[in-house]
Amino acid sequence: MKLKNASAAFALLGASALVLSGCAAAPEEEPAATSTATATEEPAAETIDFLACAVSDEGSWNDKSFNESTYDGLEAAQSQLGVQIDDAESNTPEEFTPNLEAMVAAGCDITFAVGFGLADPVNLIAEANPDMNFVSIDGYSAHANLKPLLYNMAESSYLAGYLAASYSTTKVVSTYGGIPIPAVTDFMDGFYYGAMAWGMENDVEVTVVGWDPVAMTGDFMGDFTPNSLISKGIALSHIEAEADVIFPVAGDQFGAVSEAIKETGIDGVMVGVDKDIALTSPEYADLVLTSAEKRMTNAVYDIIAELSAGGEFSGEQYTGTLANGGTGLSPFYEFDSMIDDATKARLAELEAGIVAGEVDPKA
Repeated sequence: MKLKNASAAFALLGASALVLSGCAAAPEEEPAATSTATATEEPAAETIDFLACAVSDEGSWNDKSFNESTYDGLEAAQSQLGVQIDDAESNTPEEFTPNLEAMVAAGCDITFAVGFGLADPVNLIAEANPDMNFVSIDGYSAHANLKPLLYNMAESSYLAGYLAASYSTTKVVSTYGGIPIPAVTDFMDGFYYGAMAWGMENDVEVTVVGWDPVAMTGDFMGDFTPNSLISKGIALSHIEAEADVIFPVAGDQFGAVSEAIKETGIDGVMVGVDKDIALTSPEYADLVLTSAEKRMTNAVYDIIAELSAGGEFSGEQYTGTLANGGTGLSPFYEFDSMIDDATKARLAELEAGIVAGEVDPKA
């Protein structure tokens, strides 16, 4: 079981419940991180008879990415709702099924399977345990007792790409991924088309290194190992190609990218992924232009809140979008003054256009 203090999770007290049919909106913002001192001032909720569980994808619960976002939701539910929690951390794909089976053996009332890699194993486990409920994050479902939790990350990534092209001095921006799966390339697609949109609107040639959404070819690490030498090598190659805004879609690669930027001495920045990286990893804040947030914490908390209050489980898909607050750009923080009002206004227009269906983030 993971032992760590809640961070972003504790600010969820006021979050509205996500209706399990998938029709209600998620909260508009991922909760801001709080200090341990602030968090501990809030009295813990009385323990209730409800066990919420999760199995991680490869990496760790402290990956500063989607695993950690999910666990933050568990911690928030434990603190604010009084539910009990359990978990199993996966180090390799071979551990996915045994870890899911361990959650079944623990008698979990709901089990979250985090990541596309667990989609097949959790479908098999759900089929074998029809009286238990599961959630597949970034996966799919073939069973009524398994709820898919998906995110249209092309939407916020489109805005990030537009901003990146606007900010870039060289007008070369880049992206790379962990492995080429839809949960990764969705970010990269949106980023590419957003950057291209800025170029077309301003009649400026923009180059996106690392991903071609038409040919579906690009740069991938082959895994999600945090801050690996492979990751740093890709970032260095993109800098050599004159990229000065880099968008790594592979969990925590912000150490690797920041090293590449600092070692080469370029005036470069990066775009965070999944969480508000400037906030949750302040050591990188001076290099994080913004982040394309996948707000899993909110949905995890709301699902647990609904079920633990006696709500009925539904296997209907939930999709996080700009419209329901399931995704969005982080604040610009210290870069705010470097982004002109016209660009900010245009980002707001584009967001409204995407929500209205007038702007396609994948075209």
